[in-house]
Amino acid sequence: MNNYEKAFLVSGRNTLIHKQKKVDLVIVNDTGDPVIVATRHGVKIFTEEVPSSKADAKARYLELVDIASSDVFSENKTLLFVQALNNKEYKVDYSKVGTDLFIRIHQENYI
Repeated sequence: MNNYEKAFLVSGRNTLIHKQKKVDLVIVNDTGDPVIVATRHGVKIFTEEVPSSKADAKARYLELVDIASSDVFSENKTLLFVQALNNKEYKVDYSKVGTDLFIRIHQENYI
């Protein structure tokens, strides 16, 4: 076991919990899907260049989260919930990419 602590927790079958204020999560689902970022202010589409390595991400205070990797969910998701540090839970529906319903607030106060 390594001593690298992740900036997120996995909860249930499709929920990510952002837990470190200093590090933003860059969430990658599938190659055709837009990349999103979870910051301390909420969840939005990531418009910058995606870091090519974990070292590059760490230098930019980002953490890459590949949804399909074995340490997260082991498969791509159509529906993803992200609990952000602003005390809101966001619903990311990849079947509604390009609409206002792609990223929306699911719950105002989840705590």
